[in-house]
Amino acid sequence: MSFDRLPADVLARFAKLPSSSVSDACDKLGIAGQVDGLKPMLQGARICGQAVTLRYLPVGPAGGTVGDFLHLAEKGDVVVIDNRGRLDCTVWGNILTEFAKARGVAGTVIDGVNRDVTESRDYGYPIWSRANHSRTGKDRVALDATNVPVVLGHVRVDPGDVICADDSCVVCVPLIRALDVLGVAESIEAKEELILQDIRAGIDLAEARRRHGYYVLQTPGAA
Repeated sequence: MSFDRLPADVLARFAKLPSSSVSDACDKLGIAGQVDGLKPMLQGARICGQAVTLRYLPVGPAGGTVGDFLHLAEKGDVVVIDNRGRLDCTVWGNILTEFAKARGVAGTVIDGVNRDVTESRDYGYPIWSRANHSRTGKDRVALDATNVPVVLGHVRVDPGDVICADDSCVVCVPLIRALDVLGVAESIEAKEELILQDIRAGIDLAEARRRHGYYVLQTPGAA
């Protein structure tokens, strides 16, 4: 399955936003995009790109392999791996890290675990996963499908959806709602910056929040 490519300037605008503002925008628009429980392996990293999705299953009687898939990802894409939250075996390691980094992939998000964390940090390659673990996925998992709908936690991710991730969280924005979410997120970020400017100028916090509608920034239907 191929997906529509967003203009580079749209992704660049997303990349300027913290995940918290994107998350608030999703709340305001009634989109369940926030993924619970994924942690950054590289502190301070921020990525934003379109999802190339992979779905893994436990290996069956017919066998199967972890597969080769990085040829599907273009520069700036985010590899999204659905390994059903498994914590007992990995689906990402240093060989994939080095090749993905060389290819210009923005980062990897895994509902599962990864290994070779030292190498990924040394390369400056961002990964979000549930934990780090050493046991290989070889002969334990099999690549079932690529660029199909997958699940991160309880969040559906379709190929081409926008993935925004930083130290706070991972957020998935449906491709068909990307421009809507972007506009709301930028508005929220601008209003929060005005609140900060007010309190830096000595204005009381409650008054600054009231001026800029802080308590309804993410409320559906609120102006």
